[in-house]
Amino acid sequence: MKTFLAPRKSLGDLDADAAASLVSAAADMALVVDEQGVIRDIAFSNQELSKALGGHQTWLGRPWAETVTTESRPKVEALLSGAPSEAKWRSINQVAEGGESVPLLFAAVPLQRGNRRVVFGRDLSAQSRMQQRLLETQQSMERDYAKLRQAETRYRLLFQLSADATLIVDGATGRVTEANPAAEQLFGRHSRRVIGRTLMDAFTTESRQAVQSLLASVRIAGRGDEVGAQLVDSGREVTIAANSFRQDGASVLLVRLSLRAGDQPAGLSSAKAQMLKVAENLPDAFVITHQNGVVISANGAFLDLVELGSEEQVRGESLERWLGGQGIEIEVLLSNLRNRGTVRLYNTTLRGAMGARVEVEISAVTVTHAGQEVFGFAIRDIGARVAEPRQAGAHATRSVEQLTELIGRVPLKDLVRDATDAIERLCIEAALQLSGDNRASAAEMLGLSRQSLYVKLHRYGLGDLGADSAEQG
Repeated sequence: MKTFLAPRKSLGDLDADAAASLVSAAADMALVVDEQGVIRDIAFSNQELSKALGGHQTWLGRPWAETVTTESRPKVEALLSGAPSEAKWRSINQVAEGGESVPLLFAAVPLQRGNRRVVFGRDLSAQSRMQQRLLETQQSMERDYAKLRQAETRYRLLFQLSADATLIVDGATGRVTEANPAAEQLFGRHSRRVIGRTLMDAFTTESRQAVQSLLASVRIAGRGDEVGAQLVDSGREVTIAANSFRQDGASVLLVRLSLRAGDQPAGLSSAKAQMLKVAENLPDAFVITHQNGVVISANGAFLDLVELGSEEQVRGESLERWLGGQGIEIEVLLSNLRNRGTVRLYNTTLRGAMGARVEVEISAVTVTHAGQEVFGFAIRDIGARVAEPRQAGAHATRSVEQLTELIGRVPLKDLVRDATDAIERLCIEAALQLSGDNRASAAEMLGLSRQSLYVKLHRYGLGDLGADSAEQG
């Protein structure tokens, strides 16, 4: 601290009232503390602070350390025990009536008489509120940045997985800045690099005028009517649609290209045709459905299993009509395909139109076709296989034998309880096996709530108990 050069000459002889006025005006709050750290007097020049520190009248005669928060007490002791020449400012939280704390910046100055100190306090509430607003603003910006990153990730994913050939074109230069895999495939593997080329270079001379007119309309109105054009590399006829948007203050064009109806391939390649013929004549059933399980196409082996004579009889029908003993099974299959993309070796029953039931094994996959996801099911009849002894059956036999040996030794109610537990355990194991260890589906099969199923899993020591606890939490 640097004091006045000649305080006696410049300030003169100040009486107590004048000194009190100077002290009060020098800080938002001032305390007079004796050598024991007890508050002897209080003064406020900030009326808002006085109201915020309600109950400050009770501080008189109390140690200053008792009127601050616990973590601030060492700072109070350091201020009061510091050397007279060291008037350091420390941030201390003063406790108001009701338990709320108010942040203040304090410095203690010793008096020449009476071994007392004058403690000057500056209100930090405004700074604290500003810091809080700054923190909230930073957190809000971080949340916005996170949303932007997530949106960009979704955009990138959709852009890459889109079945439509899509190009991002600089509105000023007309050069392609981004192209998705579908666009690169449309231009051909052996064509010149798509990115960096001028969009007009991709079309024949005869088509460029129509494309230029489309892009000019899009720049002015934001969109334009679709036009036809011919690719210069492959000679394919395409239909072009475009939209414009602004990014970083510049105009950007989103251009979509699709094969025209007349340019669709009249037939499949030899390899694809052979594959299709093999799928049609497989001894295993093969079915293609929409995402909701409605049949699009099926081969002859599937028609044999469901005891129908033509594909038209199954097309448009839900696979649920023939699959499984309960409606929940088709939901389990479709849910796994949506979430994981594949299902392997799922055992269930296929019901024929004439009442026959066949044990089958299903493997399925998700495929994108014409911009839409479809499901393919390979269904194999396993009824003719030699059934292997099931582990659950062995447990059941041993359990019954053990219970039989206990007759006459254990009360009937205990035997019934043990038998019920054994049957309940077997049913839970069977439901978990049928659902592919899907706890939610198993609970629905058994007519239990998920919480009740988890309790029983813990009781019988089935499954990953750590995973169950985490899922319940």
